[in-house]
Amino acid sequence: MRPLHPAFTAHRGRRARRTRPSIAAVGLTAVLTLTATACGPGDDDANGKPSSSTSSVPDGKITIPDDVKDRLKQHGVDLDKWKNGEWKNWDRDTWLREAKDFINPIIAGFWDPDRMRDADKTPQKPVDNDISGDKGVTDPTPAPVTAQGVKAPYHNTLPEAGKLFFDSPEGSMVCSATVVEDPAHPGKSNMVWTAGHCVHAGKKGGWYRNIAFVPSYNNSGKSVAQLRNAKKEEVAPYGVYWADWAQTSEQWIAGGGPTGGQGAPYDFAVLHVTPEKGSTRSLEETVGGALPVNFNAPAVPKIPGITATGYPAAPPFDGQKLFQCADRPGRLSVTANDPTMYRIGCTMTGGSSGGGWISNGADGKPALVSNTSIGPVTAGWLAGPRLGKEAKGVYDSVSKKYAGR
Repeated sequence: MRPLHPAFTAHRGRRARRTRPSIAAVGLTAVLTLTATACGPGDDDANGKPSSSTSSVPDGKITIPDDVKDRLKQHGVDLDKWKNGEWKNWDRDTWLREAKDFINPIIAGFWDPDRMRDADKTPQKPVDNDISGDKGVTDPTPAPVTAQGVKAPYHNTLPEAGKLFFDSPEGSMVCSATVVEDPAHPGKSNMVWTAGHCVHAGKKGGWYRNIAFVPSYNNSGKSVAQLRNAKKEEVAPYGVYWADWAQTSEQWIAGGGPTGGQGAPYDFAVLHVTPEKGSTRSLEETVGGALPVNFNAPAVPKIPGITATGYPAAPPFDGQKLFQCADRPGRLSVTANDPTMYRIGCTMTGGSSGGGWISNGADGKPALVSNTSIGPVTAGWLAGPRLGKEAKGVYDSVSKKYAGR
């Protein structure tokens, strides 16, 4: 494995002092945040139904504007039932709603340590080693690069990295994600970058549910056995952040699939998040960092190197620890008419999807240039989209949505 290159020097002030290695068209959504209180550990009934909240509104009833309720009910969403377990209804007509009908009500306490530890499914299947549809552009398959564990505590060097949790028809799933800067709120971002397939199933599915981001998940690098007795603050030291807004590309929604499909070159998403427990501080202020996004990163071979970061969950990994791979990228062209993807050698598996691909820019500072999208596992490589105008459109739209808030 190639050595990681220094990209951060010590910082003083608001951000934590740290050194770190060099790491390497919009689907509109309408989101309504609803807070409920889940049963405590060991109190879930057979259906996992949460109890009603009595802390935020009189008589434990949550007031939602009638016009919003009526519009959502037209698409099979009754929020009064949703918080009591209706989110488990994956009926095709209910799930396949328009992109604008994403909802992600907050269910306080839902992602407890046990549920987070046991969430081990990944939303995308491995691809074949030879998937190129454009042989004249695709570079030779890179040699495998062995994923290296990040030294705990993770927050010391990678405060922007975290783990994404969500529910699908197959059960609770996991991905990886990264805190990114928000142009509308410098120094106070609540924006998170991940893969499109970590929030939406693509052309044959809809939005996933109960999407939540946990920065510096398992920060001290505990084993699965140790996590069985861990307190929530050990598993989620900076809290749980629920997505109150999500956007991915129109191309992913139209063409994405379990193995990437035609949507792979556009497999990216941006979330706006809010803390499960109320806070006046932004996510960026809380974790002490947010990465800029480079939508004009150099093409292969001019980009010097990329490091991918994530929480791989498929064997031989268990999803509980943070890993990295560093390599000089090559090109992967899935189809001749779509943008070329970056491809690096890396042995990380499912669960690392959505994790940030980071490279030093011309100014010598690290920036996010892609995210883990697809990989064959056995061949030891990963591919990620090269971020261009479509990705910038998603990013800018989320930022503008919350610019005045």
